[in-house]
Amino acid sequence: MVDQELRDKYEVVIGLEVHAQLKTKTKIFAPDKNEFGQEPNSLTSPITLGMPGVLPVLNKEVVNMGILAGLALNCEIPARCKFDRKQYFYPDLPKGYQISQYDEPICINGHIDINGKRIGITRAHLEEDAGKLVHAGANGLAGSIYSLVDLNRAGTPLLEIVSEPDMRSPQEARAYMEELRDIVRYAGVCDGNLEEGSMRCDANISIMPKGSKEFGTRAEIKNINSFSALERALEYEIDRQIELVEDGGEVVQETRLWNDDTRETKSMRSKEDANDYRYFPEPDLMPLEISREWVEKVRSTMPELPNQKRQRYQELGLSEYDANVVVSQMEQALFFDKVLELGANPKTAVNFLTGEITAYLKENHCEINNTKLTPENLAELISLIEKGTISNNIGKQIIIEMVTDGTKASVIVDKKGLSQISDEGAIKDMVRKIIDSHPNEVEAYKNGKTNLLGFFVGQVMKETKGRANPQTVNKFVREFLK
Repeated sequence: MVDQELRDKYEVVIGLEVHAQLKTKTKIFAPDKNEFGQEPNSLTSPITLGMPGVLPVLNKEVVNMGILAGLALNCEIPARCKFDRKQYFYPDLPKGYQISQYDEPICINGHIDINGKRIGITRAHLEEDAGKLVHAGANGLAGSIYSLVDLNRAGTPLLEIVSEPDMRSPQEARAYMEELRDIVRYAGVCDGNLEEGSMRCDANISIMPKGSKEFGTRAEIKNINSFSALERALEYEIDRQIELVEDGGEVVQETRLWNDDTRETKSMRSKEDANDYRYFPEPDLMPLEISREWVEKVRSTMPELPNQKRQRYQELGLSEYDANVVVSQMEQALFFDKVLELGANPKTAVNFLTGEITAYLKENHCEINNTKLTPENLAELISLIEKGTISNNIGKQIIIEMVTDGTKASVIVDKKGLSQISDEGAIKDMVRKIIDSHPNEVEAYKNGKTNLLGFFVGQVMKETKGRANPQTVNKFVREFLK
């Protein structure tokens, strides 16, 4: 681990290449289904397998999603793009080349704003994915050393989003990728599931002396499958490069693999340049002309994006923190919007969502859509609190029952007799009883221990099992203590 004083001598330069699998029903150039988790090699066809004589046919929905993602990332959509052959050998690349986009991509010159800083996006281009190698010892396989090929993923449509080298810390890189995932998820083009590989990240990183204008030699890190792994991999690589340079060595341009178990990167191969891939225009696909009418038609389908939601929530009175928490979970944000449409108080709704409900979801490893809670039921609960029918504390007591079995709040309140006690006479008698039974605490309060006010209120609420109106309790406790 390099100490901070040594780190301060260098500036870190980071750029990310993010592959987002597009959520089309079929693959980019073939009619095979685009699905995850099916039997190996069950989603293939002669086109996917690269059989002689087959021709690719471009999936129009892939182009629509590429345009939509580009607009969400503030990119320009050129009037023309084309596909190219990228030559390289992988055992799970059936044709021996990948159809991608080289010098005329579908999206250029975009940006994302994170924490008040603008991160440039050089380009975003469409391409097909390769298959997957399953190695001995993985997925229950055992025996001698061998690998099996699953081509279900081959031909899956990808949008590769290439950032400018604008990030200067692992934390900034993580924030960029988290925002990028939120954007493609809200735009509806990718589910952003890193665990399933539908969003993958390669990180390019270099160091240079503080004040230098010339970037150092970069290394590319592959095999990053979570936000925390991205941060850890970059931290490790910063230390490795600094130690190498400080010892008189030189950083070489190479591709390195991140191992999250050992928490280190290992050299995989020397880094290729574009000319190593021998790009040339794909002869089986014509260049694609994208009219401005086409772009505007796609733009008209754009849903509300994360930044727009955050701004709207803050205008409704939510704190910046609460707005960020809600937006970071898309299913929760969409649920929240439905609750608001039913007229619920935004602050009360977000308190339940980010409090008891989020705790339940984390404990049970599920999304809000997998529970039996409906927006209508949560809105009704909030209405009961707003009307004074039940207290906020009672609401907190019954919300989990609503989440687990879908029972309406009003039904639970009636069944368990939980409606709020608002009768002032009854509350006044209860307060007098509590104060009379705690003379020592009363004396201590009169001698300056004013924080005992909360003690008396708590005793009344305990006696009434949380049903007494808190405001009325507070009023009478203060009166009697005077």
